[in-house]
Amino acid sequence: MSNEQSYETRIAQILKGEIKRAGLTYASLTEKLNQMGIDEKEVNVRNKIGRGKFSAAFMMQCLEAIGLRDLRL
Repeated sequence: MSNEQSYETRIAQILKGEIKRAGLTYASLTEKLNQMGIDEKEVNVRNKIGRGKFSAAFMMQCLEAIGLRDLRL
């Protein structure tokens, strides 16, 4: 696994953990993103997070939708 892949895996795990900790599903996260005006489909959200291939902006949008204000690494 390359160094870049290990970071992608790590950040995806962090985001998945925060989604789970908030008690959300991908469907409910997608709904919250849509309410914020971010046009996403559940399958796309699931795929992005599953692959770990998403932008920092997408991660921030997800964290905002979750209601997370602090993230400790």
